[in-house]
Amino acid sequence: MYNVQFPGLGIDLDINPVALSVGNFQIYWYGVIIGVGFMLALIFALRNLRRFGIDQNGFIDCVLVGLICGILGARLYYVAFRWDYYSQNLGELFAIHNGGLAIYGGVIGALAGGCTVARIKKLPIPAILDITMMGFLIGQGLGRWGNFFNQEAFGTETDLPWRMVSENTGGVGVHPCFLYESLWCLIGFVLLYLFSRKFRKYDGQIFLMYLVWYGSERMIVEGLRTDSLYIPFLGLRVSQILAAATVVAGVVLLIVFRKRTYKAVETLSSGAANSSDIDSGEAEAEVSEDKAAEAEASEKNSDGKEAADKSSEKNSDDKKAEDNKGSDTKEASGN
Repeated sequence: MYNVQFPGLGIDLDINPVALSVGNFQIYWYGVIIGVGFMLALIFALRNLRRFGIDQNGFIDCVLVGLICGILGARLYYVAFRWDYYSQNLGELFAIHNGGLAIYGGVIGALAGGCTVARIKKLPIPAILDITMMGFLIGQGLGRWGNFFNQEAFGTETDLPWRMVSENTGGVGVHPCFLYESLWCLIGFVLLYLFSRKFRKYDGQIFLMYLVWYGSERMIVEGLRTDSLYIPFLGLRVSQILAAATVVAGVVLLIVFRKRTYKAVETLSSGAANSSDIDSGEAEAEVSEDKAAEAEASEKNSDGKEAADKSSEKNSDDKKAEDNKGSDTKEASGN
């Protein structure tokens, strides 16, 4: 149980990181919040797949593999840069309910796993990246509140009105970094979603914008945190360096692809239209063939009728001839 205060805002809370206990089994708010964020992100993606030209069944396969790889990546990333601690505490390697998941490791792992499946299934990877990044912003925006319940991922001391104080901060006011990132991600989701509805010109554009948007925030906020992971022997924050690299890469690629206009959904629509034209042509051909057959049958009927009329006329002439012959014979006999 933590007593968390925001003195400048007049907020005083008692929070328990454990959401539910069943015997010795405990469910933490950290996991619950991340789970809710994941489900909301998935619902959003499924409702927008058609707009991006993505097959639903294939996408779900990507998500399932990406989820597993994301959790593994997040933990491996964190453990790798804290190996000095975990090498002495091997029993805590899998204790993810206590925190210890690195966002960048999760993103890298999820993208690696999901894109591998997308490539195997021949799905449009850039379009999948676009919709996935918007989902990530939902998950990250909500997931950071898991850090709040664990009272972790906070920043250095400050006297700003929104400073946070708890037992874990040593009783001093600190930057609530979880709140900064949560708000930044949720605002980013709204902006990128609106952009995708009206201005997106090519698959992959939203992904590149995500790199710039999220990377910019992470460069700043990571510099405030007191629990950053560092590159051994260099004293540099890993996430800060990676964030700077993603921002530069995103900006450069947005410039390089500024004239690009390719979208998978337009290709599918074009293919469907062509298929419709082919079906229409086949239908018209079938109608023409039916009309030709009807005309031929009508012509045959007409010829048959004409032949019948001629036969009837011939029979009539023959009958007249016989009648005339009979009349002449009778007349001769009378004479």
